[in-house]
Parts: sequence; structure tokens; C-alpha cells
Amino acid sequence: MLRAVWVLMLAAAAASALERPGVEFKIFQFPAHAIPRIDGDTADWAMVPASYVIGSDQLKDTVKQTPRDPKDLDVSVKVGWVKGLNRLYFLYEAYDNYWDFKAPDLHNDIFEVVVDGDLSGGPFIRQMHPDEPRRESLLTHRAFHGVHAQNYHIFTPAEGKDWTMVWGTQPWIRELPWANAAYTYNFKHTESGKLTLEFYITPFDYAPYEGPSRAVESKLEENKVIGLSWAILDYDDEAGKTYRGFWNLSHKTTMYGNASDLVAFRLMPLEAAQRPKISANWSFQILSDAERTVAFADRSQGEIVSWQWDFGDGTASSERNPVHRYQKAGEFVVVLTVKGPAGEARMSKVWDVTLP
Repeated sequence: MLRAVWVLMLAAAAASALERPGVEFKIFQFPAHAIPRIDGDTADWAMVPASYVIGSDQLKDTVKQTPRDPKDLDVSVKVGWVKGLNRLYFLYEAYDNYWDFKAPDLHNDIFEVVVDGDLSGGPFIRQMHPDEPRRESLLTHRAFHGVHAQNYHIFTPAEGKDWTMVWGTQPWIRELPWANAAYTYNFKHTESGKLTLEFYITPFDYAPYEGPSRAVESKLEENKVIGLSWAILDYDDEAGKTYRGFWNLSHKTTMYGNASDLVAFRLMPLEAAQRPKISANWSFQILSDAERTVAFADRSQGEIVSWQWDFGDGTASSERNPVHRYQKAGEFVVVLTVKGPAGEARMSKVWDVTLP
């Protein structure tokens, strides 16, 4: 029932173009052997080129219209991903002349992150529901709020409270294995200083309130564009009731609850420095069990001039993407050897190809 309501509401909230047309930020691809550790140490991010850094110069205070002053607040953000994992990794480094984090409620310096992993667009919080009479309904809250796009109010720092408030009815998405966070800082409440926050989140196309059993993770793939933005809520007076600035990457305040107001981010391929000069890899698809016919596909990387396949049955091929018919049943060790100017590489897979 709730999912049906969600689908209807989503259809009513048709996606529109993202904010800041013509602007597209990059998400760095970490190699599988160099997944960032969530420990507050920036060493894992040293490989990320400067072109991926998103600084304060990209932010605009869309609420208070405060002029930018790096002596008051200065931030730097890098975003990363790993092919095969539906996670977005963040390194947030911030200097603030007044860190405010004593109160147990929302009065806290905040790094607010919003993500729409499938560009579904449209409002995703109850208060912006397109059907005005439904905005006060708890059923709407459960079925709509944070379901197709997610908002994280990340406390910077979080002392005596959970690291983030998930603005919606699915707090489970802030727990392992869907998210994790670590901080490094040495200042106290009201003091100035630098904070380092390292975390990852999992974007969801469908994140129901009842838990992860029916959830659908956003599939992250090379060159895919997603909707993403953030804002920094900068409190500078513990007696004050509101923040001093709402520094927004989207440049549109309503990014906090409308996924169409986010910014385009592209999941980038591996940088040249992270790619091996030559590596062998392959995949396969069984076309017919009855005829024992298998299509092999080269997945190697680098400049390659020759391919040599050993199908494990005493036959071979020099084609790049051969189709092979096995004469008898068995479990086969298939080996691909590739050569190029950088040398030679081999990939064998033991008994992946098994035919009746």
C-alpha cells in the first residue's frame, strides 16, 4: 500500500532540469584496491587530483546573503566512488572561526547533504508534497519523505548525538553497512579550528520507512550522472535561534527538499594515473546449454595488440571476443593472455565456465 502511494506521488512530482545548468562536478573513482578507510585520516584521498576539489568559491548563501569570508568559514569537499559499490565517499574539510555543537538538538553546525541517485527529481519531503492536503498526513510522511531522494543533516562535529539526522522516516540508512563516518578535530565548543570529516552514504532509489528488506539501492555506474548538493549551516552564536549562513552548492535554497534543485555530478572513470598500463580480464555468457556454446568478452585494460584464449578443452583462439562451442560437459579453466607495448598480462578463471 505504502509503495503504491509512493509511486503515485512520484509520478505527480515529475523531474525537471537540475540547478546550475552547464555546471557538472566530478566524482573521483577510487581503484578497488584503494577504497578509503573511514577513519578521519586524509591520506587515502591524496591520489585525488585538485580538479575534483569543490571549495567555498562554489557556495552561495541563499538565505542570509552573507558575503563569503574565508576567515569566518572555509570548506573543501571531495567526493569519490568505487566501481561495484553503491556508495558515495566524502572528505569534508572545514575551518570555522566559531564551532557550535553543544546543544542536543538541531542547533549545531551542519553539513547538509542531499542525494538523488536516479535523477527521479521533484519534491521528496512531506512539507513540499505536490498535493497540499496530504502534507500533514503521517501516511504521506512514511510513504514519501526521503523515499526517492535522501537528506542527511550531518553534525559537525557530533558530540553526544548520532553523527547525522536522516530527514525522513528511514534512520536505518545512517547505520552500517549503508553509511559510516569519522571525525578529526581538536577544538572545543565556541572555539575556532579545522575539522576533518570522512564518511560514506548509500543513495537509494527507494528507501522505505519499514527497513532495508524492500529497499532499492541506486546503482552507481561509470559516467552516470546523479543529483547531489550540500549546504553548510553555520551557527556562530549559541544564544541565537538560527544559523548565520546557509552556504549552498545548488544556489537554490529548496535543494533541501526538492531533488530537481540539486546539481549534476558525474561518476568518473579511473584517472590515467590509477589505471594499470596493461591488465587482462574477461567475462562470459552461456548462449546454449544444449549446444554448450559460450560467448567470451574481453574486459582487459591498456593498449592491447593481441589476445590469446585457452578455453581449457585443448582449443584456443586469437579473436578478441570469441564464441566457442565445447564438445563435452565439464568444468573448465579458461585463460586469456593479452600483449601490448607495456608488456603481457594473464587472467585465468578456475571453473567459472561449467557446462552440463
